[in-house]
Amino acid sequence: MRVGVVVAGSRRPVRTVVRRLVGLMALGLAGCGHVIPLATTFRGDAGIVADATLRGAVDVKLPEVAVKLPSAIDPGEMTATVVRPGKGQNARARIALVDVDGVLLNQNYGSLYAVGDNPLAAFRDKLDAAARDPQVVGVVLRINSPGGSVTTCDVMAEELRRFQAETRRPVVACLMDLATSGAYFLAVECDRIVAHPTGLTGGLGVVFNHYNLQDAMAQLNLVADPVKSGARIDMGSVTTPLDPETRGLLQGMADAYHDHLLRRVQQRRAAMTAQDRQAIGDGRVVLASQALALHLVDRLGYLHDAIAEVESRSGVAGAEVVLYHRAGYPAHSLYAITPAPAPLNEIIPLSYPGLDRSRLPTFLYLWQPDPTLSRPTAR
Repeated sequence: MRVGVVVAGSRRPVRTVVRRLVGLMALGLAGCGHVIPLATTFRGDAGIVADATLRGAVDVKLPEVAVKLPSAIDPGEMTATVVRPGKGQNARARIALVDVDGVLLNQNYGSLYAVGDNPLAAFRDKLDAAARDPQVVGVVLRINSPGGSVTTCDVMAEELRRFQAETRRPVVACLMDLATSGAYFLAVECDRIVAHPTGLTGGLGVVFNHYNLQDAMAQLNLVADPVKSGARIDMGSVTTPLDPETRGLLQGMADAYHDHLLRRVQQRRAAMTAQDRQAIGDGRVVLASQALALHLVDRLGYLHDAIAEVESRSGVAGAEVVLYHRAGYPAHSLYAITPAPAPLNEIIPLSYPGLDRSRLPTFLYLWQPDPTLSRPTAR
């Protein structure tokens, strides 16, 4: 093998450079006891060409190296960062901006180098921080999420109800790009819903994210051979298709969750008629303008309009706006979000529906056009 190497601007003696290059390539390409004919060409600034050839046995012994990864960094407790300064006589009054972003699952999203947040725990922490702050007069719930697991969304809605009951402070939802299914389930708990004019909402349905990997396993010569004491203990397994009875049982559960979602919407959205509910009963998502016509939202507007709604309900004007986030994550504007560190499966971008057993099987209040959408996203 001949390797050509050109070093521009080198002032070292030609022989020294060649010797070092040959040595480095020998270390990099040779294994213990292997014979590697290696040649390199060096061309200096003056056009001098030097060849060096290494032939013979190379025996390389490397010292043992201890590698210790640093401990994951804790981003710290929730802290309030001013993202809009106050003005006027109510400058000291605060409106808390609580962001709800990404897929809502009751899981920690961390990485090798940082501790990630659990969306449910982070939401409760933000509400607690707002409740403890005597300057906070109201909350804007900024939502940009397709939804999440049935239980996580239900618990988040319950935590929001508890916050409202304990603090008696107004809460206004601002729906951004996407606020569907479980995210809308959370929004209906707010006193008022403002939807971005170009956003999507609706998606009032349930998904059981089952995948049939039988053929994929057969390509790898893998055969499931479980030992079980109950015929249905592995119902919903990805190793086999759903038989009719199992499908019926799971469908019954999905229908029950769907009824729970629709009852909550009916209770909280008194302006919605039976015709409105029928129009979206199949789980479709709708544009914000359609959502307004169907009484899913109260008005179209922007984040500043949602803030103004809270000010009006609180009897203040010119309040400062604070975003609650982990101390280790920066926030500089009204649209900042608390980022989740990239997990290992994002660093190594391999995604195959149904392979991530930590998230399966799960009933989801989730608009899920992409079968890999149950993976974590930035928050």
